[in-house]
Amino acid sequence: MAEVSEEIKDFSVVDLINPDASGSVVLVCEHASNFIPEKYKYLGLDASAIQSHIAWDPGALALAKILSHHLDAPLMAQTVSRLVYDCNRPGEAANAIPARSEIWDIPGNSELSDAGRQARIDDVYEPFRDALDALLQKRMDAGVPTNIVTIHSFTPIFHNKPRDVDVGILHDEDTRLADVLLQESANETRFRVRRNQPYGPEDGVTHTLKVHGIARGLPNVMLEISNDLVADESAQTRMADWLLPRINAALNVVSGAQETMPLTREMTGGHR
Repeated sequence: MAEVSEEIKDFSVVDLINPDASGSVVLVCEHASNFIPEKYKYLGLDASAIQSHIAWDPGALALAKILSHHLDAPLMAQTVSRLVYDCNRPGEAANAIPARSEIWDIPGNSELSDAGRQARIDDVYEPFRDALDALLQKRMDAGVPTNIVTIHSFTPIFHNKPRDVDVGILHDEDTRLADVLLQESANETRFRVRRNQPYGPEDGVTHTLKVHGIARGLPNVMLEISNDLVADESAQTRMADWLLPRINAALNVVSGAQETMPLTREMTGGHR
């Protein structure tokens, strides 16, 4: 399959929604879209594969938009499929440009040369990373309190096995927001809420949290929602209604804790 290394000129890889919002959360949705530009020959996939969860996180962007409105939060979304490049992975990660995802082979990724891979990094990952960097730095320079919340969805059945989780609260070494979210969900009966499931740091899914949150000392958390719970507008609204009081409780607790402790250089530093 021919590689495409010319610059992307006909579309942007970043959509910043609600850019002037001034709330204390920045929302990120790296797997918002299943759009595969024609220049990539659709990676050799048919329509059913492109519509499936391997190409994006169904329902995640719609849920994130509702949260953005209610939290007065800017939302940064990746506008091309994670199969082109998964912006929640560093360039050296093999699954940043996967040759296979669950039961699907990805022909357009299977024989990508080093130059072709670097072109994807240049075209997709670096613009997304830089745009998120700029947004966070602008807020920090202005003294705006900032917490990072990334929004994802997952398939409830993976490799023909049902997953024992409905809502995953994911974190890396910074557990501040995650701990409160889990405490607020301790007596939950509607949903199975789990820590670092169906994925965790060992699966390489906390890249955005580490690079943009932990490196700056910003509280951060990743929310994974079973995609059958955000399958349509009414379900997305119900999930947002369930999440919002828990997110606000976590923000209040973490904000209060920050006010009682001195800021160190590491906690206020920029991207490393």
